[in-house]
Amino acid sequence: MSAAIAALAASYGSGSGSESDSDSEGGRCPLPAADSLMHLTKSPSAKPSLAVAVDAAPEVAVKEDLETGVHLDPAVKEVQYNPTYETMFAPEFGPENPFRTQQMAAPRNMLSGYAEPAHINDFMFEQQRRTFATYGYALDPSLDNQVTTKYIGSVEEAEKNQGLTVFETGQKKIEKRKKFKENDASNIDGFLGPWAKYVDEKDVAKPSEEEQKELDEITAKRQKKGKLEDEKPGEEKTILHVKEMYDYQGRSYLHIPQDVGVNLRSSVPPEKCYLPKKQIHVWSGHTKGVSAVRLFPLSGHLLLSCSMDCKIKLWEVYGDRRCLRTFIGHSKAVRDICFNTAGTQFLSAAYDRYLKLWDTETGQCISRFTNRKVPYCVKFNPDEDKQNLFVAGMSDKKIVQWDIRSGEIVQEYDRHLGAVNTIVFVDENRRFVSTSDDKSLRVWEWDIPVDFKYIAEPSMHSMPAVTLSPNGKWLACQSMDNQILIFGAQNRFRLNKKKIFKGHMVAGYACQVDFSPDMSYVISGDGNGKLNIWDWKTTKLYSRFKAHDKVCIGAVWHPHETSKVITCGWDGLIKLWD
Repeated sequence: MSAAIAALAASYGSGSGSESDSDSEGGRCPLPAADSLMHLTKSPSAKPSLAVAVDAAPEVAVKEDLETGVHLDPAVKEVQYNPTYETMFAPEFGPENPFRTQQMAAPRNMLSGYAEPAHINDFMFEQQRRTFATYGYALDPSLDNQVTTKYIGSVEEAEKNQGLTVFETGQKKIEKRKKFKENDASNIDGFLGPWAKYVDEKDVAKPSEEEQKELDEITAKRQKKGKLEDEKPGEEKTILHVKEMYDYQGRSYLHIPQDVGVNLRSSVPPEKCYLPKKQIHVWSGHTKGVSAVRLFPLSGHLLLSCSMDCKIKLWEVYGDRRCLRTFIGHSKAVRDICFNTAGTQFLSAAYDRYLKLWDTETGQCISRFTNRKVPYCVKFNPDEDKQNLFVAGMSDKKIVQWDIRSGEIVQEYDRHLGAVNTIVFVDENRRFVSTSDDKSLRVWEWDIPVDFKYIAEPSMHSMPAVTLSPNGKWLACQSMDNQILIFGAQNRFRLNKKKIFKGHMVAGYACQVDFSPDMSYVISGDGNGKLNIWDWKTTKLYSRFKAHDKVCIGAVWHPHETSKVITCGWDGLIKLWD
């Protein structure tokens, strides 16, 4: 055993006491004492090699660092030997980067480099900051101000005030700028209060004559924009496009034809409907996009269309499918149209802020209505005994009810928080449903200006197009999250979660929804100009085809036909599909 210890001592390198001291000072581990080694090796189970491994490891590591130039761990706080330059500046991981610059190698704690931590008294900093903000000068922070006093900013002001700070002004009063005083509040015209000018304030430079002219023009334009001037309604005129207004029996185009192969007078819908397959006719005549199409009530033998070219046109659905009459009278795009129950008159709503009542047969404008707001939708009350009343959803969040006979507003439904988009009569015309940009759906009793039902969910989107189903039980709402939602139209107005129609891209467009007369299909246009047809029972998308080059904004299924659908789009065309 003593031989092993001797050999171990020899391997550490024995020498004089002074040498071992100098070694330990140089960073090498001190020679392990013989007693400790003896103590480790006395136990019968322990091996001499174990003792060597435990005590010799740090020395070996140190030697490796010195000889091979292995890097220092940057996290280490204390070094027990003198590392070489190469060891200290060796790369942390991997080989050295040949493109690394001195700037890159420098430590950074912010974007522009390394900011050394410095302490400045909060009070001193605030004092200098406020002094600079108030008087325009402060002590130069780059100099030791005890030796020499230099200022930055307004040096003249600093010398004049003898370098006083805002907190030292008590020693030498710095005069503040004086204002004109007129504190007598009873002098209404002369009272200046806090708006008074400074005494030493010079007159503001006035614009030259040319500049003044320009300014006057700009302010005049702004005032014109701001004021809702009494815009004169556009002159109304009408153009008849057919030779004879009446046939040999004295019947006008309002007469329902009986030779079209379908009983248009019947109130019974077709038994079974089929998917439209092909385009059979195009009505062209509008020079800009078509906003809406409406079929003649009950029979559907005439088609009314309104457009962004400010015109309204009446077309034949059967026979030669001619354009019968054009109604001209709006100065801006026409947004919505609505027939009365008999179809003898219709209302038009346009962006020129006017609602106009027209005679369908003669083309005469009977009357005009405005409350200086843009009407977004308009609806006649469908009741026979209320044909003199109509409601319009306005841009100022109100639903306004007019009486045609007096031309006056008789009721205002003012509960919505955004522009009103649609109005639909439900429950045998006793109630109507409105939707708005406030993403809500409200149900109103006729002539009662407080909504009795308010539907709004955080997940709901705006629904700018709503249609009542032929059986009067459901409301189809075009939601702006690319789906059609179905609400019950009787009493509860609950969302039918089983019937949600998806698969079309409609966000941003108020594309009209419609049902087939037998309630087996739901149709809608979309933002890509396609016509989408879903199955009502399964909500599957059955058919989709390109109908228009631009947005397909309107789609109507003919109430007496099994597969005839009329679409209109922003390409200015109206198409008939079968």
